[in-house]
Amino acid sequence: MAKSKDLEQTGGAPAEKKTKKPDKNKKPNFFVRIGRKIKETFLELKRVTWPKLPDAFKATGVVIVIVLIFLVVATGINYGFSTLLQLLTDL
Repeated sequence: MAKSKDLEQTGGAPAEKKTKKPDKNKKPNFFVRIGRKIKETFLELKRVTWPKLPDAFKATGVVIVIVLIFLVVATGINYGFSTLLQLLTDL
């Protein structure tokens, strides 16, 4: 009786036939992984809180000022070392 129920439920196919299950440890192909990564990137970009234009200008100004300060310091150190080297080679 159990066999007849199995045959009725599967549309007459034998119940012993097993379907192939995908391997859970197998990685998806390269293009599927890239597609997922791109999709995740765009979803993450939607969650980003973007700064307002005045805030962006202030931050850019701060960066430019700090770069100029380091430029002056590095130029001063370079000038000092070159002068020291010139004094040592003149001896």
